[in-house]
Amino acid sequence: MIALLQRVSEARVDIAGNTVAAIDRGLLVLVGVERADREAESRRLAERLVAYRLFPDDAGRMNLDVRQAAGSLLLVPQFTLAADTDRGNRPSFTRAAEPAQGETLFNALAQAVHALYPRVASGIFGANMQVWLCNDGPVTFRLQVTDA
Repeated sequence: MIALLQRVSEARVDIAGNTVAAIDRGLLVLVGVERADREAESRRLAERLVAYRLFPDDAGRMNLDVRQAAGSLLLVPQFTLAADTDRGNRPSFTRAAEPAQGETLFNALAQAVHALYPRVASGIFGANMQVWLCNDGPVTFRLQVTDA
């Protein structure tokens, strides 16, 4: 399971012109689910997301997690993160989970994050979304959890 974390001052997800999820300060997390992923990866990634320290402390060092920074998380499914881009000029999605598996594991991730820290919102799996964000920093990290 792959997560692209972006520290934001605000972010939102719109579908068909309507805002379906929004946060102020926090993390926008784009999530890619791979075929080999299981629910254990969802739980492990949830733990890492809420504990990953990328907010500044009083000394300006990235030393606070989203809970300590009183931020929120916005989870957005993005199957293209699981693309194989090693060869050619067109991505291959053979590593990406089938839609039913991807939706199940994305929802499991959202539930696991919520159980650890309730300030979480989510985009809609399979929907055509417009994602708006104001990147803070910019600060962007890629996390990958395998064989949890």
